[in-house]
Amino acid sequence: MRHTIFHRYLSSRVLPIWTVLLIDIFITVISCLLAYALRYDFRSIFMAPSTVDRTILWAVFVNLVCFRFFRTYSNVLRFSSFVDIMRIFVSLTVSYGILMVASLALEASLNIRIGTPSVLFIAYVLNFAIMTCSRVIVKMVFELLNFDSRHSSNVFIYGAKEAGVNIAKSLKVNLRNHYRLRGFVTDEPELIGKVMMGVKVYPNDETLVELMNDRNVHILIVSPAKMDILKKSELTDTLLASNIKLLTAPSLSEWGGQTLDHTQLKEIQIEDLLQRESIEVDIHKIASHLEGKRVMITGAAGSIGSEIMRQVASFNPYQMVLVDQAETPLHDIRLELQERWRNLDAETIVADVSNLTRMEAVFRTFRPQYVFHAAAYKHVPMMEDNVSESIQVNVLGSCIMADLAVKYKAEKFVMISTDKAVNPTNVMGCSKRLAEIYIQSLAKKLSQQGGKHVKFITTRFGNVLGSNGSVIPRFRDQIQKGGPVTVTHPEIIRYFMTIPEACRLVLEAGSMGNGGEIYIFDMGKPVKIVDLAKRMISLSGRPDVRIEFTGLRHGEKLYEELLNAKELTRPTHHEKIMIATVREYDHDEVKERIETLIRESYTYDQMRIVAAMKDIVPEFISKNSCFEALDRKEVDASICR
Repeated sequence: MRHTIFHRYLSSRVLPIWTVLLIDIFITVISCLLAYALRYDFRSIFMAPSTVDRTILWAVFVNLVCFRFFRTYSNVLRFSSFVDIMRIFVSLTVSYGILMVASLALEASLNIRIGTPSVLFIAYVLNFAIMTCSRVIVKMVFELLNFDSRHSSNVFIYGAKEAGVNIAKSLKVNLRNHYRLRGFVTDEPELIGKVMMGVKVYPNDETLVELMNDRNVHILIVSPAKMDILKKSELTDTLLASNIKLLTAPSLSEWGGQTLDHTQLKEIQIEDLLQRESIEVDIHKIASHLEGKRVMITGAAGSIGSEIMRQVASFNPYQMVLVDQAETPLHDIRLELQERWRNLDAETIVADVSNLTRMEAVFRTFRPQYVFHAAAYKHVPMMEDNVSESIQVNVLGSCIMADLAVKYKAEKFVMISTDKAVNPTNVMGCSKRLAEIYIQSLAKKLSQQGGKHVKFITTRFGNVLGSNGSVIPRFRDQIQKGGPVTVTHPEIIRYFMTIPEACRLVLEAGSMGNGGEIYIFDMGKPVKIVDLAKRMISLSGRPDVRIEFTGLRHGEKLYEELLNAKELTRPTHHEKIMIATVREYDHDEVKERIETLIRESYTYDQMRIVAAMKDIVPEFISKNSCFEALDRKEVDASICR
């Protein structure tokens, strides 16, 4: 009990400033006495002509002034650092320098001796050594008392330069009870074999896993500066296969090089390991287009819409109008706005974009200048079973939004499309292609009429990481439940992009568009879904989770395309954004045929509706679906019921 109280006192209490100052003065007195003893002998201290008392008095007075000026006593002893040692060094150098000069001057003019230069120099050296040692001893005792080896894990840090060293310092100060630094890992040959912060620097090569196992190290903390190298390294899979846990810290700009706490060290997620270059955009150009504007976002509670909202909110718009038919997610967006952008004028409106009367009232009230249309049904198998809803929301909703943007003189209209609109094999993809055709033909008609008109922009991209219902959250949930992880086909591949990246490119495309363009994004290299699943299982540290193949779902294809074979691309000033040169359509003809299709959707006869879709978009060839019968000219209305 007594030991616990003592431990608790020493580990939590901080010595008052006056106590530290008294200790430093006591050290000064001891230093002067030892200086005399070393320069002469101990007996000289007690001889009548000795100047030891005068030396101590002057040394205490001058040091007291310098301690006060340089604030050597203001730090917490157990957190002493090199900066604190330097402060002590400067303070003592100044004080003993003053004492030596004063001693020589007073002896020459008034025959008053403070102390011989040799004694003062020895006292200076001893004073600095003892004060420095006192800090080091307190630090070591504190760390010894507070170290709990039962709950600490051995770690290596990948990165032996500034970012890695700052992480190591944080482990020493704030995270000793969580992690014990056992070594650095580096790519720089000149550092290999050196010792830093008391541990050795090891090479990043094929021997790393064996080295870590030999030293009982099962965690690798990756410096943020090394994340790009880690993505491209084949060693990553070896580490994961060996059950090495990968952690990373925020970039130095985010935590300013101060000490980290354990909540800031995050497990590396699969999103961090995708081998793709980060995407940069011209933020200032985007901001200049959106600052002070009235901006409407449909589908504002969805993955893409909500991220567009966050990014637009940072550009200081005059007003934001956020529309979604999902009440609870939209309420969450409203709470987020109140918390993060309290002073922003933002309206959250529960509405269905396919309701013309409701949407016209919204346009009439707020008259948006910029419209980001992200509202859509997106899940392929669901839309195969709900064709009418796909037409009424994805097609009719887009037509209504586009027509209202023209009627109420919006400046720009940006529609979020999908790679599934290219050579569609499912109802969802075809519905988005129909929306593209309508908007593209409308833009062409307005351009031919001349004058000021809405600039319609369409953006196409593939899957976004972490979006609602996407593969990564589903895999993560399956792994947490112990599996199996379900993959539809061993050869299926997909393009991936993070939600913030996709939204930045949407905003960039919106700022550069002149009207009628379909922008496609460079999605990087496609990812094999089964490899994604394997990596996620390895990252989870649960190698027992198995993968199960369930077969392609309705309307699903093995790979996605960003361009139709008949389409070409033109470059833009942004290397990650290209313009698709697509076939042009006559708006009046398109409008008539789409209006017929929309009327057909209210019959809820799935075969008739899909047949009408295929008539407008002849490249729509169904796969893994009952609608394949239409492509074979087999008309059996009972097939899809």
